[in-house]
Amino acid sequence: MAESLIALYEYEEDFLEVTGKLHQMGVTDMSVMTPIPMHDVEKVLGIGKSPVRFFSLTGAIVGAISGFALAAGTSLVYLLPTSGRPIIPIPPYLVITYEMTILFGVLATLLGFHVVSRLPAWAEAPYTPEVNIDRFGVVIPADIDGVEEIESLMREGGADEIKRVTY
Repeated sequence: MAESLIALYEYEEDFLEVTGKLHQMGVTDMSVMTPIPMHDVEKVLGIGKSPVRFFSLTGAIVGAISGFALAAGTSLVYLLPTSGRPIIPIPPYLVITYEMTILFGVLATLLGFHVVSRLPAWAEAPYTPEVNIDRFGVVIPADIDGVEEIESLMREGGADEIKRVTY
């Protein structure tokens, strides 16, 4: 059983300020929960662009190579020379290459999304229903170093409530 601290804030400004201070203190194992989409949190935590795009690019490149190799390999295995035409004609094979590029790119994107999101979630995560209604939550594990200092920082930052949740 693991234990976490969930600090609940009523105001977005307090939430962002405390989140920024925790990030500056070096707290890396921190989760945030908000009732609305907030892109300011990404800026405060220094979160960059999603790595899913590399999965997409890799899948598309592998798909293009696989599609062309499939079409060209089929032509080479089953030779059917026709009146001076090349054995591997490029224009008709571009259609198969394109289709395989899209297929592999989409499948790799789906896989990348699941990997980056750590889905499926095999373990329970700390949760409190208030964050879906009108509160902003900061979650940290209760077993990290300096948890008392972090808890006092959260209280000074305007936390309405700090819960210890066991899951």
